[in-house]
Amino acid sequence: MVGYIPKFHSKSCSDVVEYKAMKLSIVIPVYNEEKNIPILAGELNEFCTTTSSSEVIFVDDGSKDASLPALEVALRGNKNFRILSFQKNCGQTAAIAAGIAFAEGDIIVMMDSDLQNSPKDIPRLLEKMNEGYDVVSGWRKDRWKKELFRRKLPSRMANALISLVTGVKLHDYGCTLKAYKKEYLKPVKLYGEMHRFIPAYAAWQGGRVGEIAVSDRPRVHGVSKYGMSRIGRVLLDLLVIKFLFKYQDRPSHFFGGFGFLSFFISGVCALLAIYYKLAGLKDFISTPLPIFTALFFIVGINFILMGILAEFFIRVSREASGKETYAIGKKINF
Repeated sequence: MVGYIPKFHSKSCSDVVEYKAMKLSIVIPVYNEEKNIPILAGELNEFCTTTSSSEVIFVDDGSKDASLPALEVALRGNKNFRILSFQKNCGQTAAIAAGIAFAEGDIIVMMDSDLQNSPKDIPRLLEKMNEGYDVVSGWRKDRWKKELFRRKLPSRMANALISLVTGVKLHDYGCTLKAYKKEYLKPVKLYGEMHRFIPAYAAWQGGRVGEIAVSDRPRVHGVSKYGMSRIGRVLLDLLVIKFLFKYQDRPSHFFGGFGFLSFFISGVCALLAIYYKLAGLKDFISTPLPIFTALFFIVGINFILMGILAEFFIRVSREASGKETYAIGKKINF
């Protein structure tokens, strides 16, 4: 079968003239979307017939329905379609990572398989790239218009928090429809729910990130895979990537900051306890301040020691792998 890639073994669960000569890869994670596959395949087939040098990589994330057979049917006679099939469900981030690893395009576009993203928006993403952007993110501007307090307000708060922590302001981190230059994706190692933070990865590597409003079509078939349970995982991943990209070369500064803060709190508690004692207001045994003094002092020491250990492990790891602490963008006259 042309273009079909056998079972993928994963250890971890419109003016676009400039890009016509470049290979375009569209990566689509799929999980239990059997009724949407034929419709989406038809739309993508139409897009591919009008766009030269493009490929579509469907990544079946261990679907339990007939999504994989539906993809195999859609692939017949279409040389632009490719399939990766996981042996078990590994999650959307793993599916996106696999698609990136196998993509041959200079530009990689990601989109969902639930028909809520439209392939008609892809030329608009590429058009925005022509303005000099390395990443262009979709913004579902009119999403949740009728659910202001239940969905829209929490979504705005979440995107504002992510923008604040990462330093990359986007209205819609949750929108999968995004276009990337390949050089900003290949070095990225994705885990957990980190696929939504790829624009931040790219910006931290010097990439220019843009955003355009895209259509958001209502789901017709299937059920949403997103729920409240993802919020905690997303927040934890947000903290991890912030640490990795700001403190990965100086972890002692991160842990040391918390350590000195703990020492400060310990000192304040000690001074208050002494003041109450000297003023005759409270004895040491009648206030928890001495306990807090000792507690925060011990916590501070632990944070300092954790920073030293983290610094040691990172330096050993870097020296063993030969990885440098810098990335050269250009070489001139060498």
